[in-house]
Amino acid sequence: MLYLTLIVCFVLSILITPLIKKLAFTIGATDRPNQRKVHQKIMPRLGGLAIYLSFIAGIVLLRPEIQSAGAIILGCSIIVVTGICDDIFELPAKIKLLGQLIAAVTVVFVGDLQVVFINLPFGGQLEFGFLSIPLTIIWIVGITNAINLIDGLDGLAAGVSSIALITISGMAMIQGNFFVVAAGLILLASTLGFLIYNFHPASIFMGDTGALFLGFMISVLSLLGFKNVTFISFIIPVIILGVPISDTFFAILRRIIHKKPLSAPDKSHLHHCMLRMGFSHRQTVLLIYAMAAFFGLVAVIYSQARLGGALFLITVVVVIIEIIAEKIGLVGREYRPLLNIMQTLRESTVKDRS
Repeated sequence: MLYLTLIVCFVLSILITPLIKKLAFTIGATDRPNQRKVHQKIMPRLGGLAIYLSFIAGIVLLRPEIQSAGAIILGCSIIVVTGICDDIFELPAKIKLLGQLIAAVTVVFVGDLQVVFINLPFGGQLEFGFLSIPLTIIWIVGITNAINLIDGLDGLAAGVSSIALITISGMAMIQGNFFVVAAGLILLASTLGFLIYNFHPASIFMGDTGALFLGFMISVLSLLGFKNVTFISFIIPVIILGVPISDTFFAILRRIIHKKPLSAPDKSHLHHCMLRMGFSHRQTVLLIYAMAAFFGLVAVIYSQARLGGALFLITVVVVIIEIIAEKIGLVGREYRPLLNIMQTLRESTVKDRS
């Protein structure tokens, strides 16, 4: 039944997307080019609605049993309504954040979804207590916005989200978590159907409707798959979402260093930096897909490693991320702390040899 449902969701997404495209033009949900945008013509941006409708159809067909299913559907519906309003009216950042908070609070309180504790590597548990609710809400809102921030090139957010969903669903399959497997694969099939129209050159954008919906669902599914586990496993969803999380982290750092508001838009995200380096639109998207796949592979290896190996692996990954960020100027051309240290060490080594 799952395989048939996935086929239905994929085909439904393909069939619905052209209709959503016409609807977007009719109601004015379009994206006009400006100095911050890469595209050069008016584009419909309500495509995420096709992903959402296909996903809901899949859930209705399969009816996976889980106590929080109703709350999750209600939460993602709130997110989609927020996204639709933003795609049409371009809502202020505070209103969008309010919609995200309402959706997050819905799954936390109505669906009783929260990270209560984690098992520490050296024994014992870390109980979050009263912090469990705010930490869960921060995770959901943070990942929702992280996916939204990377939605800057044709097919980028849809492709990165698809790779994350493959990893989350695969690891949930190993754990025997049927709901996460089913919901993750249904969302994957729906996203891939839309990606046919969204990959470069795109004929429709997913808009905030899609980016917020995908980010919300990925954050929730990762919590369902990895909550209340070991400290090592708790890091797994962070690794899986390495591309959007690292891009968001450096965006925040960039704004702090340059003394700009955190909500201020700019053209210094990962995809912008790669385009400035001379990569084409398609090459940039495919390279970021490769990065997302690398993080997915690291997450799988990490989940099977012992404590020492896991800590070594995460250290190596963090160093690689920092070097790449400094090389491409993700924070700024003058931001090169690690590269400067490496340069100093090389120079001192050369002097010692001479």
